[in-house]
This record gives sequence, C-alpha cells and structure tokens, in this order.
Amino acid sequence: MRQQRYGFGVLLVIVGSVFLSTNGIMLRNIEQADAWQVLFFRGIAFSITVFLILLLHYRAKTKRMFLAIGQRGVWAGVALGLASFFYVFALMHTTVANAVFIIGSAPLATALVAWVMLGERMSTTGIVTMFVSLSGIGLLFADSIIDGQWFGNVMALGVVVTFIIYLMILRDNLDIDMLPAACLAGMVMAIVGFAGAENLSITAHDMALSVAMGCVQLTVGFMCYTIATRHILAAQVAFFALIETILSPIWVWIGVGETPSQLAMVGIVIVLVSVTVYSVMEMAKEERSL
Repeated sequence: MRQQRYGFGVLLVIVGSVFLSTNGIMLRNIEQADAWQVLFFRGIAFSITVFLILLLHYRAKTKRMFLAIGQRGVWAGVALGLASFFYVFALMHTTVANAVFIIGSAPLATALVAWVMLGERMSTTGIVTMFVSLSGIGLLFADSIIDGQWFGNVMALGVVVTFIIYLMILRDNLDIDMLPAACLAGMVMAIVGFAGAENLSITAHDMALSVAMGCVQLTVGFMCYTIATRHILAAQVAFFALIETILSPIWVWIGVGETPSQLAMVGIVIVLVSVTVYSVMEMAKEERSL
C-alpha cells in the first residue's frame, strides 16, 4: 500500500511539474499583450477556477472555509499573488533558464530562512550546499548584467522571497485548508495587473493563452503538488519538482531557440547540483525519521 501511495505521489508531482514547466514557452508565445495584461487575465482565470473547485468540494461550507484561513491566510494569498507577479515579469525580462534556476533554489532558501527564523535545524552539509548554490546564482546575475537582463533576475529573486513567505505561513497553519488563500492569490494577481495595465484590450490569441495559464497550468500544477504532499515526503516533492526546472528551458529552446550563455550554463549546473544534493539529503533524513 505504501509503495502504491509513493508511486501515486511521484506521478502527481511529475504531472504538476510538466504542466508548470510550460509557463515559459506560453509566455514566449504571447503576441502583443504586456505582462500586466497577462497577469490580470491569468489571475482572474486562476481565481475563478479555484473558487469553483472549492464550491464543488465544500458546497455550503465554502464561506466558512474562507473565513477559517483568517488574517494569516489573507497574507498567504497576498504573498502567493505577488510571487506570480514576480514570476511573470521574471520570464518576460530574462531568459527562462536564468529565471527558473534562480527560482529553483527556493527549497534551499526556505530551509535557510526556517533555520534562522524558526530555529529549524539545518545540517552543516545543508549550509555548505546553500552557499554553493548562491555562487551559482551569483554567476547567473553576472551573466544577466553583461546581457542587460538584470531586472528579470531581480524579479526571479522576488519569486523566491514571496514564495518563502507563503510557505512559512502554510507551515505554521498545517491544520487549516489554505486553498482559499490560493483563490485570493488569483485576485491579488488580477488587482496588480489591473493597476499596472494601460488597458485590458488584448487579442483572442493572447487571451486564450492567459486564461489557459490560469485555468489549466497553474490550477493543475498547484493541485497536483498539494495532493502529492499527502502521499510522499516534502523533500521528495521538492526533488521531483526539479523536473519543472529542467523542462522549462528545454521547451523554449525547442520552441523559440532561446539558449543560455556559457556563463549562465555554469551557474545553472551549480544550482541544479546543489538543489539535487540537498533534496536527496532531506529525503534520507525524512526516511530515517519515519
């Protein structure tokens, strides 16, 4: 039974990763819409989809579930919404490879913050791995400064910071279903997008891509990850989620011929190896604690 649950959990993470990995190639195929417009329609679509899922699941209790998340849930929604804002701007202002590998360092960064702020133990090897990963991110930033794409990399760091805040709130409220916070996150995306957009008039092609990102890509990806955590260890989720980080630049390489520079490739390899080593170590530690 445990093996079946493990296999199901891994399958969910793989499916979620594949869906989320198409973010870059879908944004690269936007014809005319700017980041603000994409963010607005993507946020509305995501929020409506999550709300309908909550309504189907909880029915008359839906309002109670929204109230149950409290003020912390609202802040979680704001953090996740801002993470999506930074994500869209990161992918539109730097290479997909640079953005996703900086964002892919989030498991290590989360562990470091939890160690400093929550007192959660972090092994010496984990600390070393974190600083090695930072050296790789440093190379990605050096490359972006050379190419004039530093703004996109700063936006990618914004994703890491806001997503860590979101995870910290979730860790502190494990007894509460925080899916309503994801619904609020969609509204935050829409509000930010509306505030920044000059107008909301976009082509049918760009509208279809934006709505698909909200209704299908984000919803399926986040739902798969959420359900997977009930079947496999958190570190295993982080490990198999690296599939998204690896696939994202492959899709844009195949689709639009976007390739990272040699300096960026060195940084990417450093980050990938660091996060992989850390995830494997965490899996071993969690297995021993069972």
